[in-house]
Amino acid sequence: MTDTLSNNPTEADVRFMRAALREAQKAFDEGEVPIGAVVVVNDRIIAYGHNSTENLNDVTAHAEMIALTSAMNRLGSKYLPDATLYVTVEPCLMCAGAIGWSQVKRIVFGAADEKRGYSTFVSRQPFHPKAVVVEGVLADEAADIMRRFFADKR
Repeated sequence: MTDTLSNNPTEADVRFMRAALREAQKAFDEGEVPIGAVVVVNDRIIAYGHNSTENLNDVTAHAEMIALTSAMNRLGSKYLPDATLYVTVEPCLMCAGAIGWSQVKRIVFGAADEKRGYSTFVSRQPFHPKAVVVEGVLADEAADIMRRFFADKR
């Protein structure tokens, strides 16, 4: 079982991360922690999500969970072995577990989350054994929207 980490984003990775950042902006505008996610299959976005924990009064309503659920419903499957998940901030442990169980092929995230990101809690990748992780895609933009959000809250 090999954990695969790549820091070589493709042009498509940047394009789809921009879509995830637009989702993060929606969360920001709604007063939610600004994290956005999209699920891509065959170079097409099939699902979107942004944090909605406040609006739904649900601590599990993270961007990744919403995007994964939407993608699974759209495809009629509980597994997403051909999918890439783009998320603006490193997934938390809860989301990492859901991503692993859903068998997502690639996980691409922007900013690291040193307080709540999965890598803070686990010594190896919690995703499917064949999953590829690409980190740091548009990390500055993702971190900036988080900083702006929390600056407004303080």
